[in-house]
Amino acid sequence: MSGFDDPGLFFSDPFGTEEQPQEERAARVQSKQGFRNFIREFSESNFNYRYREQLRRRYNVGQYWIEVEIGHLSTYDEELCSRLLKQPSEYLPLFEDAAKEMADELTQPRPVGQEVMHDVQVLLNWDANPSTIRALKSDQMSRLVKIPGIAINASSVRAKATTLTLQCRTCRAMLNDIPVKPGLEGYMLPRSCNSDTQQLGKPKCPVDPFFIVPDKCKCVDFQVLKFQESPEAVPNGEMPRHIEVYCDRYLVEKVVPGNRVTVVGIYSIRKGGGKPKRGEAEKINVGIRRPYVRALGFAVETEGPGRSSAVPFTPEEEHRFRTLSAQPDIYQKIASSIAPSIYGSDDIKKAIAALLFGGSRKRLPDGLTRRGDINLLLLGDPGTAKSQLLKFVEKVAPVGVYTSGKGSSAAGLTASIMRDPATRNFVVEGGAMVLADGGVVCIDEFDKMRQDDRVAIHEAMEQQTISLAKAGITTTLNSRCSVLAAANSVFGRWDDTKGEENIDFMPTILSRFDMIFIIKDTHNEERDQTLARHVMRVHLNAAARTRTDEAEGELSLGELKKFVKFCRNTCAPRLSADAAEKLKSQYVLMRSGSREHELATDKRSSIPITVRQLEAVVRIAESIAKMGMQPFATEVHIDEALRLFQVSTLDAALSGSLTGVEGFTPVEDQQEVQRCEQQLKSRFPVGSQVSEQRIVSDFMSKNFAERTIMTVIHVMLRRGELQHRLQRKVLLRVR
Repeated sequence: MSGFDDPGLFFSDPFGTEEQPQEERAARVQSKQGFRNFIREFSESNFNYRYREQLRRRYNVGQYWIEVEIGHLSTYDEELCSRLLKQPSEYLPLFEDAAKEMADELTQPRPVGQEVMHDVQVLLNWDANPSTIRALKSDQMSRLVKIPGIAINASSVRAKATTLTLQCRTCRAMLNDIPVKPGLEGYMLPRSCNSDTQQLGKPKCPVDPFFIVPDKCKCVDFQVLKFQESPEAVPNGEMPRHIEVYCDRYLVEKVVPGNRVTVVGIYSIRKGGGKPKRGEAEKINVGIRRPYVRALGFAVETEGPGRSSAVPFTPEEEHRFRTLSAQPDIYQKIASSIAPSIYGSDDIKKAIAALLFGGSRKRLPDGLTRRGDINLLLLGDPGTAKSQLLKFVEKVAPVGVYTSGKGSSAAGLTASIMRDPATRNFVVEGGAMVLADGGVVCIDEFDKMRQDDRVAIHEAMEQQTISLAKAGITTTLNSRCSVLAAANSVFGRWDDTKGEENIDFMPTILSRFDMIFIIKDTHNEERDQTLARHVMRVHLNAAARTRTDEAEGELSLGELKKFVKFCRNTCAPRLSADAAEKLKSQYVLMRSGSREHELATDKRSSIPITVRQLEAVVRIAESIAKMGMQPFATEVHIDEALRLFQVSTLDAALSGSLTGVEGFTPVEDQQEVQRCEQQLKSRFPVGSQVSEQRIVSDFMSKNFAERTIMTVIHVMLRRGELQHRLQRKVLLRVR
């Protein structure tokens, strides 16, 4: 191969392999025979020849691949398995050749027109412990590795040549069936032509004379995935690592962005990074290579896009969980096991338990679906352990993604369109809600998000899909996850005199939350003493606390996580007829109560009671039934679901009443607000900017209450008539 640039050297077969040593040739022949014998002879029990039957069955239906457990190969021939693990690039082609020969032997005689044998792809499954992306080092190069992670990007399917046919531009000489190495290595064309025509006195061919004849090349499909570490595997303060995964033939289109996957493949290298910068020598990067993984098998944790697969539980675990779910106080036990280091908040913990288990997803006859995931909003004072609850849920959920409102954009939460640096094409990268498919996304500081970013998750929260139409890409991604959000009120702390002004969210997004808890930090000497004792006990006896909790019958974090996963995979309760009748009458009462409240206060509530809230109660009742693994949600579950809904969303919806506050009645209050608004509009022309503090002081000098002025400003901001400028200090009149 080193003589292409030397005009004095000629080869009869310039692309043939060099003569291998006799021992190496013998070892390869022996290994190939060993692989053939393994496929032919391996049986687990009762003469069940697993791979022989699998190969025959799949080849006859046009699926030219076979899936092999490395553990079975190790049991059959340990030395052969060791060679495959240490030199997979050398021995996997032998395995595939052996599979092709065995397929030829097993499928005789074949129908007319199908005499030509197809190549057979060997996919590998490995039961070894996986390593992380950051644990891949140079000593594992060219060896078999197993790494878990999340696919965040998938390129389009392209074609790669396995054998090339070249032709010389000058003498028209053809070079046929030149093998190309698999993976992202590529192939460098020869620089000179050494054909026999030059020996007949014809002029010498110029440098770089060859071009590829596409019609006579053999190609396979391939795809490149961008693979990221699982969020729980990233050390604190570190960026998640990425690696490219190359997959070809039958592994193409097996993974979509958002899937959690374990890859078995060869840790390989490709030519590294780009063109040299101006002024640098071209050969400065000669020994630098960029790593990637050539996939030989996928263990996808999802069936289809994002659907959680059945997790194999041992019979002992299954028996233990069924016994646990049969206990009468299982609902209370699960609620007390949620964040036991946080004192009180019993109803919030019960709501979080309902969120973790979730209701039942329903597919209707017309093709529409009704979500089963429960969304929860915690709204209230600082220092009430909202973020701690979110962190706990991230750890205990089957799939948990934690993000903060200020550090999240609409594209980061849903999906973004990125340009692939290799192909310069646009590709879709899933955001937090796509990666949390099948689990919970926890959004802290929800009120600090921009309004435009909050609007972007409307569809993801109710329809549980994310639709994109950007840069020529029109697609829909799945985001079947629960949303647990925490936010502060507008004034930092909840102000009872300001009513609904504390809530700075549009009704469109509030209606998508099944439960909304308003958490107030009230001053109560007895409660403060109990809370202080609890916090001190947690700090002083951090190590001993675990033993006490387990003695009290609470579930440990690991046990609770497994129980949640088991119930979600094995149980999907439905509403019973009696419970449905009871819920129907209760919903009518809720709507009439909400209407009476709106009539009494003479204004619409910012937290509406709609059909969405009716479905929310159904979902809560189903999740409570799921904790006890019961097939139907009964009236008892409906009562508890209605109670939870009452202490959360209904109380929050009625929290805006201003009756009796500072001697105002709703009618007087409304009249003063209208007078203040008329004067503000007359003195504040469209297009002008005024300091908010100046407006407040000016109107207070005219005997308007500060609360009234702030109400008018808040209402006009929500209508879009005013906008904040300069860090919310200056107001701009828009219309």
